[in-house]
Amino acid sequence: MPRILIVGGGYAGFYTAWKLEKHLRKGEAEVVMVDPLPYMTYLPFLPEVAAGSIEPRHAVVSHRRHLKRTKIVNARVTGIDHANKIATISPEGGEPYALEYDHVVVTAGSVSRTFPIPGIADNAIGMKSIEEAAAVRDRMISNFEKAAALPKDSELRKRLLTVVVVGGGFAGIETFAELRSAASALLERFPEIAFEETQFHLIEAMGRIMPEVSLETSEWVLKDLAKKGAYVHLDTQVADATGGVVKTNTGEEYPTDLIIWTAGVMANPQVVRGSDLPTEPRGRISTQADLRVIDADKNVVEGAWAAGDVAAVPDKTGGLPDGTCVPNAQHAVRQAKRLAKNLVAVLRGEEPVDYYHKNLGAVAGLGLYDGVFQSGKIAIKGFLAWVAHRGYHGLAMPTWERKWRVLWGWWHNFFLGRDQVQLSTLTNPRGFFEAFASRPKPPAEEAPAPAEKPAAAEKPAAARPRPPPPRPRPRPRRSPPSSPQRRRAPIL
Repeated sequence: MPRILIVGGGYAGFYTAWKLEKHLRKGEAEVVMVDPLPYMTYLPFLPEVAAGSIEPRHAVVSHRRHLKRTKIVNARVTGIDHANKIATISPEGGEPYALEYDHVVVTAGSVSRTFPIPGIADNAIGMKSIEEAAAVRDRMISNFEKAAALPKDSELRKRLLTVVVVGGGFAGIETFAELRSAASALLERFPEIAFEETQFHLIEAMGRIMPEVSLETSEWVLKDLAKKGAYVHLDTQVADATGGVVKTNTGEEYPTDLIIWTAGVMANPQVVRGSDLPTEPRGRISTQADLRVIDADKNVVEGAWAAGDVAAVPDKTGGLPDGTCVPNAQHAVRQAKRLAKNLVAVLRGEEPVDYYHKNLGAVAGLGLYDGVFQSGKIAIKGFLAWVAHRGYHGLAMPTWERKWRVLWGWWHNFFLGRDQVQLSTLTNPRGFFEAFASRPKPPAEEAPAPAEKPAAAEKPAAARPRPPPPRPRPRPRRSPPSSPQRRRAPIL
């Protein structure tokens, strides 16, 4: 039975395994998916997780719950020797081992792309995982709690109430707008903090934001954000972030305790560099339109497939400038579905079909009851766009079990408001216990033995002091024997 190895359990990896279970006959192939995480993260929900609108666990999909016939291996693939069709599996805490395969599907996704700017690696946080989104939520709420206890002229208070987002793409704008909306809601719980004290700044190196929408729509978003007290700085670059002070090339400085980096992504370098599969100049695995890997001469590498952010898939619509599909969720999901069908077709001796998807539009949430939607020349703004945003992503969330959890949470929040409680101590869950736990006392150190004195010269017997004679013990006094006449009568 041929073995299909799927490297990565994100969008493309999860959907590939999910659809292979649907299309493969029983006993036709063995599917093994390797990923260090036990879940797939629905990335478009991360801004709402950071804003407290969605419970973090509701934005992920459990592998083991929804992949019934796929073997799940929670480990990392640290090497792919496709010439011999062997992958190196490295489980956490265990020894690496080799796993043979017949077909490999590389869907390792992408990571945040950063630049060697001083202070960014030490002080910033990304928005590519559920853990990062939850940490941003906890940090902002915790900063409000700390700032409320400080005097208004405190520099630390100003720093705690300032948020800086770097990157003006969809991920950056949605994160920026959702956090501004969440902060405005927090002010209702903190009467000690004025609206003017909260500072939100987004830094974008280009001359516009959200290139997926029209220029007119992007300008409307800028005005809408400014009305809410969130300011976007275009044609501006971060020059330094040492000590949590964001310095730009235009001379502005923003002391802040929360720097969020959303300025681009790149293919997972650990997987790409650890394999012998051909890559293109941007570091992605080269594929042709049917999602099979190809070499520099455009020849198909038998048994190798790739999809999602880690793959350079040709754009058959001709609408993208570099000729390849952009790294987003829409393409990852649809490529995975096509890849699963093509892989099954190759196993059965049939011809694969090229991937073709024309983007029908873009939709973004800008906080509660506000959004923007663009499809061609049609643009919808405000409440209707927000409804379209939630409707689209609510339906796009995989599995009805996950859809119901998200929709149920939205319904509750409509009446009860956001659940804005920070649990930052989850990163150190034993801290409270350790602070008060009794520990055994350290053993007492033994006193050093006294140095031996030299023996004194023997004295003559007459000169030796004699011990005092023992004192005689006093004899106990005996009572005279009682007689019948001397006995007293008992007192009644």
